[in-house]
Amino acid sequence: MTDALGSIDTPDAQDELPESKRKARKGGKRAKKGPLKRLATFYRQIIAELRKVVWPTRNQLTSYTTVVIFFVVIMIALVTVIDYGLDHAAKYVFG
Repeated sequence: MTDALGSIDTPDAQDELPESKRKARKGGKRAKKGPLKRLATFYRQIIAELRKVVWPTRNQLTSYTTVVIFFVVIMIALVTVIDYGLDHAAKYVFG
């Protein structure tokens, strides 16, 4: 049985490499570097990623903070009302 990619029973031809073309991997790149070099590379990568971040402006930060505080206040009010209602319902049912 075949589909658009080829036979289901046999792997694709591109997946099969002869033994002479395969590279033997012995430890990879990590084995060649010491722990301090790996740590330095890690911190360099962190700094490179932080430079890519689009930081919000002061106005955006103020508006985002206002929205979050407003949402939290609404959620606190909602949970308080639900808790108050369930408390009274439990007292009514169980006396």
